[in-house]
Amino acid sequence: MTESVLSRLAAAPYPQPRTPDELWELLQDPQSRAHGARHLGEALVHSGVISPEQLRDALRTQLEERKIGIHRPLGQQMVDKGLLSEQQLRHVIAGWLGNRVLDPRHFHVDPDALALVPQAVAQREAVLPLMLREDLLVVLMADPLDQRLLDELRFMTQRRIVPVLAAPGSLPPAIARAYERPAPSPHPPGRQGRNSAAARDLALDLQTAADVTHEPEADVVSESDNTLVRLINTLIEEAIAQKASDIHIETQPAPKPVRIRFRLDGELVRYLEVESRFRYALVARIKIMAGMDISEHRKPQDGKIDFARFGGTKTELRVVTVPTTGGLEDVVLRLLAASKPMPLDAIGLNPGNLADLRRMALKPYGLILVCGPTGSGKTTTLHSLIADINTESRKIWTAEDPIEITQDGLRQVQMNPRIGWTFAAAMRTFLRADPDVIMIGEMRDEETARIAVEASLTGHLVLSTLHTNSAPESITRLLEIGIDPFNFSDSLLAILAQRLVRRLCKQCVQARPATEEELLALATQYLDGVQHHDERDLAAQIERWKAQHGVDDGRGGRYLRTFAKQGCDACEGRGLKGRLGIYELMLNSDEIRHHIRHRAPAGDIRASALQAGMKTLRQDGIDKVVQGLTDLSEVVAATNL
Repeated sequence: MTESVLSRLAAAPYPQPRTPDELWELLQDPQSRAHGARHLGEALVHSGVISPEQLRDALRTQLEERKIGIHRPLGQQMVDKGLLSEQQLRHVIAGWLGNRVLDPRHFHVDPDALALVPQAVAQREAVLPLMLREDLLVVLMADPLDQRLLDELRFMTQRRIVPVLAAPGSLPPAIARAYERPAPSPHPPGRQGRNSAAARDLALDLQTAADVTHEPEADVVSESDNTLVRLINTLIEEAIAQKASDIHIETQPAPKPVRIRFRLDGELVRYLEVESRFRYALVARIKIMAGMDISEHRKPQDGKIDFARFGGTKTELRVVTVPTTGGLEDVVLRLLAASKPMPLDAIGLNPGNLADLRRMALKPYGLILVCGPTGSGKTTTLHSLIADINTESRKIWTAEDPIEITQDGLRQVQMNPRIGWTFAAAMRTFLRADPDVIMIGEMRDEETARIAVEASLTGHLVLSTLHTNSAPESITRLLEIGIDPFNFSDSLLAILAQRLVRRLCKQCVQARPATEEELLALATQYLDGVQHHDERDLAAQIERWKAQHGVDDGRGGRYLRTFAKQGCDACEGRGLKGRLGIYELMLNSDEIRHHIRHRAPAGDIRASALQAGMKTLRQDGIDKVVQGLTDLSEVVAATNL
């Protein structure tokens, strides 16, 4: 080592390099380890913590104490005398046993090493990559003997790992400092501002690596290429951080790039483009992670990725590959991050629907259905409803595929159709397991629906979902698949239809008093298709809105406001951020039972439900427009049945 480095290290109780080069010199120096000492006292002297004279005094004291029956370890005796601190003792012992010890407060971390381990992994596992030398990655750890973590880091980084022990208490702040990045420059408003600098840098690395090969196509790129592995891990981490529901990887014939998009708040947003020569390797790597057959390109495949196995957060991804033109394949990954249920009164139900749904859920038996298209929040609603009735006195079984939301007190079961463990099979098993409440993820067939209806008639509350557009249509769908109308009419308690619409951004939404023309247009939309109306009905509806959602004008009256989306950095120029539900709750009644038993069309059922006071999806959405929660165009698009 250089003279300056040697002199500074000699002054410290244990070697403290400041740069990757100094650390590398230290790791290469066989004389720097204290573990060559024959005993702890010699290691303390070699480390410069105590002098030989102090060691001799301590050994004499230890011998005298043993003569009178006192057995105090040598190190503890020196700490008691004030010759060294407990922290210094621990570090010397670690070095004596063969572990390097580093205090990272003044160490300059190698950015190339830092890029190999995502920040989420570093914080969760308490590791800090320090430096990279060829295929060696030096990592600072709280426990260098954690073989599981060492294996995980080796797999994730595709490097050999050299562990270094962190000084006590120094690791968390060092990780926070190392991963600090200057705030990114703001993107211009639009849909292309969400791709991260990390992912762009990795894509650039891919381009550079491919250029070095001087090959015209991507076949030379391996699915195990380290930069490609990092790109996919970073891609998934970014999707989780941005709360994306899906990742779309779209391959195209050369020279067109691979397009990667995220679905955020129900809308597809461009994230990144990768050079076309990597299209095969990208798909192959994801297939390996999902346990698929990488040699099969002609048929679609399904799989799943446990991202925690690859060094990421605890997230499951459902993967589907779809063959496209030219022998290529697209990949769609759906993120299923485990989460907790939302409170029932926080999902957006209006007070009337909330009270009615709670009343139905307290019934000892019956059938409650939640319907809507894929991605409309049905599972969230079901779990919120179950959380509302989840008490010590109830036994609640759930059959789900997949389990997206977990909560204490439920007995949740994952479906596996490959071994015959279907919703119908689960229902039959649950009925022998003394349930009070049963939740079925989806009524997909006649057998499942029939068993659910029978269970609801024999003293069990059954909740399930359907893929139908509205509450009345759910009844006709179930009758069409073959369930008995008389049993169904007696078992049904309520059907809740729902959609998700995007919220107005709270940071930039602008409000102003609404004009009479705007209010009349809203009231017309509200009453169209629901009832025959005239000017008096429109005026009465506007007055109801003023009473419920109006603002005092200071002169004893009330006025309504209209809300306009603007766009800001928080919503990336779109004026919309986040989503909320709009709902249509149909309660069973004598009139509805009559329609079910006579297999009446959905139009007749809808008319009776409206007459009984049901509020449609569009009406609930317009109420939320008046409150300033969403935009009318969002409601119209979601309810354009």
